[in-house]
Amino acid sequence: MNSTGNNNTTLEDLARLAGVSISTVSRALNDHPLISTRTKQRIWALARDHEYPFRRHMPAAPIGAEGSIAIVTPHMRGGPLPLSHPFFLELLANIGEAARARGCDFTVSHTAPTDYDDLVSVVTTSRASGVIFLGQSMLHEEFNRLAATNARFVVWGARMPGQAYGTVGSDNLLGGRRATLHLARLGRKKILFLGGSDPEAEQRRRGYLEGLKESGLEVDPKLAAQVEFELESAEAAVTRLLRRHIAFDGIIAASDLIALGAIRALRRAGLSVPHDVSVVGYDDMLLARLSTPALSTIRQNTEEAGRKLVSRVLDPNPDHQPEHLPTDLIIRESCGG
Repeated sequence: MNSTGNNNTTLEDLARLAGVSISTVSRALNDHPLISTRTKQRIWALARDHEYPFRRHMPAAPIGAEGSIAIVTPHMRGGPLPLSHPFFLELLANIGEAARARGCDFTVSHTAPTDYDDLVSVVTTSRASGVIFLGQSMLHEEFNRLAATNARFVVWGARMPGQAYGTVGSDNLLGGRRATLHLARLGRKKILFLGGSDPEAEQRRRGYLEGLKESGLEVDPKLAAQVEFELESAEAAVTRLLRRHIAFDGIIAASDLIALGAIRALRRAGLSVPHDVSVVGYDDMLLARLSTPALSTIRQNTEEAGRKLVSRVLDPNPDHQPEHLPTDLIIRESCGG
């Protein structure tokens, strides 16, 4: 940055330096289509060099992009969703690939909405073409209110009763049920569920309960543990159950990361997977395929999810109906059959 610059630089100063009119400078800073790319870049460079506060005027995406998408993670229990979470990293990558295929850029917002006002702020202050929210958290009713505005957004998450906004997600109920039925067919009688209180995990738990009843197995309240989408949380929960001598021979986990944490706790206790305990996760992350033993899981197609989410915010007449992506039971080593 030019050391002679100062925060008192005006549009008139930029116009004089660039040898153009004030209106041309204003239009260039606002990415007006009548101003050539070369002129815009020259004026932006001058604005930077002379410390003109031009960022609020900048286009939502670099020149040449068809548009831009803002990615927002609502506030989860205890704080924002960690951007390092493996499943969401894979989902973000596939959103990015889908955006690239459409000639579109995307940014990950620093904000983590906790209420309706936060949601409104995100969609009204962003210059992006649309917003993708990665999860509903506990904001279902707030998203319903937001849907009554002209905001362009879509949510990666669960289909909820009375829903007025668009979502893309897997059939969580079916996924939980299929995983449970599979373990029951393998002869597992005491199947533990590990998951949190978010809408997706709750639906997977309901599928688990349906699977137990369909298999004629007892629903035991002790065979459920509240955990977050974290490896350490699952490891600690399973360790506590083992110390209380609560017997189980199968685990349905609401995510692959939870399943991997459970396996770590079982190994530490000297139990074998799948000989002593069969384990099924949910997501089919890359880590599930690379783990030892390889993790059986319910696959969520993040590549298709990325395409669907991007099209929902870029297409001229987006579909606002909830959409379920197919869920597949992927059988690997951790369930034993």
